[in-house]
Amino acid sequence: MKFYVAIPVVLLALLIAASGVAGVTRGWVLPTNRRPVRRPRLYGWGQLVGAFALCWQQVCFWVLSDPDTRQWGSLSGSVLLLTGLIVMMLSYRKGGNRRGSGTP
Repeated sequence: MKFYVAIPVVLLALLIAASGVAGVTRGWVLPTNRRPVRRPRLYGWGQLVGAFALCWQQVCFWVLSDPDTRQWGSLSGSVLLLTGLIVMMLSYRKGGNRRGSGTP
């Protein structure tokens, strides 16, 4: 039963990490995110942190046997995931109020 959960999450983390490496090294972002992302390298670092956090949570949940260590490991993985999301959010363009758009 462990592999039904662990394998898809790790594969998802690898896809996110590959996209993060492309963002950090080449400044490439997936086509669906190209418009809103202003700083692709920062976005790539956020993706790498998020991918590491997903893998860390899987390791803490499936490998560790001590409940206290497992709990703190999962909590630290959640904090890392939130940090990655915040870093990705900082790389987006700031939306402002448009003035003088010409439409009444």
